[in-house]
Amino acid sequence: MNTIVISTHGLTKQFKSHIAVDSLDLVVPQGQVYGFLGPNGSGKSTTMKMLLGLTQPTAGDISLFGQPLTRASRTKLLPSIGSMIEAPPGYGHLTGRENMRIVQDMLDLSTPQIDHALATVRLTEQQDKLVRNYSLGMKQRLGIAMALARDPALLILDEPTNGLDPAGIEEIRTLLVRLAGQGITVMVSSHLLDEIDKMASVLGILSGGRMIFQGTRDELFAHSIPDLIIETPDPRKALELVPNATPARSDGPGSGIKISGTDKDQTAAIVHRLAVADVPIYEVRRVQQSLEDVFMDLTGRGGLL
Repeated sequence: MNTIVISTHGLTKQFKSHIAVDSLDLVVPQGQVYGFLGPNGSGKSTTMKMLLGLTQPTAGDISLFGQPLTRASRTKLLPSIGSMIEAPPGYGHLTGRENMRIVQDMLDLSTPQIDHALATVRLTEQQDKLVRNYSLGMKQRLGIAMALARDPALLILDEPTNGLDPAGIEEIRTLLVRLAGQGITVMVSSHLLDEIDKMASVLGILSGGRMIFQGTRDELFAHSIPDLIIETPDPRKALELVPNATPARSDGPGSGIKISGTDKDQTAAIVHRLAVADVPIYEVRRVQQSLEDVFMDLTGRGGLL
């Protein structure tokens, strides 16, 4: 098993009458991209702020690198963590290099550390350009460079692809996967489920401040049964024989029926029923699901996994 870099137990944050994070049990393994998913307002940013000691929990415990996060241990643990929460940092009237020099002076870093961070995010050639002239993707990469400058073992990034075009998203995704390949643990939040699906090896999904799933992609998809499509030239008769079915599309040659929530045995029984009734069957298939499809299925039926 991988070493656990982040773990929480019963982590809760309440603002007056609103519970933003509700009894959260996180497990983030070492050297992985952990995709922290959920719609806006689900509690992702609040959780990350608690992990960084920026917001105090109402209840629960946090452990980082196997050590409890307390006021006493915070100073010792946080130098091993790089972070970018909400908007990317940086002064627009300064160059990328000048912004990095501020980080260097604040953290007492060496010049080679700054050079390496800029090279990692491929900003070496643009380091002397004013940040206000950077593209949004370049600003995001500068923010990640600032987070990487101290050579962290853990990187916590809140919505690093927010507002980027597809090329910029792919650029950040490639960078984060590469960092994980170098042994850095990356926890990245996003409401873009299908995008995280392309980079994360472990997923944690929040809904209304509660964890509704945590595990691998394969484990997540095992909890959701894709819709079944049966192609037939006689959908009206098929609908009469399968009461819980709906039209797959408008009636006509090659159209069919759609059934939700059917396992393998139920599928076999439906096909047998249609065959006995002499309903022609052209094709039986499952609807291909995206991560977002599975997420909507799970949150729609309100189940906790």
